[in-house]
Amino acid sequence: MGPLVPDQCVIEFLGAAYSILGSSRIIEDSRNDQQPKNCAQRQAALHWGVASSCASHIRCMNRTALTWVLIVCFGFMATPTQAASTCDKSYREAFEQIAPSVVRIFSVAIDPFSLTERVRLSVGSGLVIDDAGNVVTNAHIVYEAREIMISIDDDDMRKAELVGIDPITDLAIVRLKDRSIRLTQAALGNSDEVQTGEQVLAVGYPFGLGKTATQGIISGIKRLVPFTPMSWLTPLIQTDAAVSPGNSGGPLSNLCGEVLGINTLAGEKGQNINFAVPVNLVRELAPQLLEHGRVVRAWHGIHGRLVPPVLMFTLGIAPGFMIETVEPGSPAEKIGLRGGSFPVVIGVEEYLLGGDVISRVNGEPLENMDTVVRIAKSLKVGDTLSIEYSREGAPMTAEVTLPERPSLPGDVRRFRH
Repeated sequence: MGPLVPDQCVIEFLGAAYSILGSSRIIEDSRNDQQPKNCAQRQAALHWGVASSCASHIRCMNRTALTWVLIVCFGFMATPTQAASTCDKSYREAFEQIAPSVVRIFSVAIDPFSLTERVRLSVGSGLVIDDAGNVVTNAHIVYEAREIMISIDDDDMRKAELVGIDPITDLAIVRLKDRSIRLTQAALGNSDEVQTGEQVLAVGYPFGLGKTATQGIISGIKRLVPFTPMSWLTPLIQTDAAVSPGNSGGPLSNLCGEVLGINTLAGEKGQNINFAVPVNLVRELAPQLLEHGRVVRAWHGIHGRLVPPVLMFTLGIAPGFMIETVEPGSPAEKIGLRGGSFPVVIGVEEYLLGGDVISRVNGEPLENMDTVVRIAKSLKVGDTLSIEYSREGAPMTAEVTLPERPSLPGDVRRFRH
């Protein structure tokens, strides 16, 4: 059997496929003139181009040529050339794109109830999130600040004002008082599409130094760091990119130069364990911060967790949501709900036993934490709750109307970097 010689149709196909694969330009949609915006769309366009080339040349091929072409087509389309979250920019190019949108923030707060260490100076980072010059940063940097300054370049400092703050999620928005100064808006990505292992950059002003970039990967997503009872509201992005004091409020971006999160917390007991607030949460809360200066939440004042099976079987505790603490002055306290007072440690988890156990809210059983979180997030100011619970085995009921939640002392996490 002699060597296989590709016919003219195969040569045309290979030339077309080579042109598609070798081109550095993104295929434009001829109908709307819009280019694919993210890496997944670019890869889809590339595969579509090869598939179109296959389809347009198959009709004129003989059986042998067709076999080879199908091997090339499906071999390429089945082989991942890049992960969907991978961008083709270098670290330098990604930094150059995001850096103009990162600013340095200084604040001065005074504690009127202290005679020593009354003045608290904070230095952090911020990110320009819109064309109006609004800058997102961490709440712990500007909380109760008497003065706020923004440095756009390394040498200048300009007066700024607080627009809105939410200590629970550690987010705040500030802006320059001189509104005539134009700031460069950052490109915001989609944190819901973040994948573990994705390469990222953390950009900010560590230790008050100049603008700095550190690189790493996404180490995990939807991390609940249990520092306060409200931590479940902020599932964080974990990264091993170095985050130091001064990085707070700066962006965590991918190699497309798109912001995925706002750096907020550095692990103190471990190495390379750092966290960022997802940018989609910034998108969700920014309208309220800009309009109201705060995030409006319904207040119930209940904190706890589902009764674990080990406690149900060993101590006979009824299934449901076990109340561990009740906020002072809250609606839960006013209707007489009780938290726990007897600490028990199981493994590395500490439980406060002896409190009420809620079995149903508005008739819906609390069978898993997803249900608890969904109900809690759906609550609005003015809602009325019907609660069924047990106290020392006796069934009880209560009804309460929810007011707006005020800012409480435990919301502020000053230990953050």
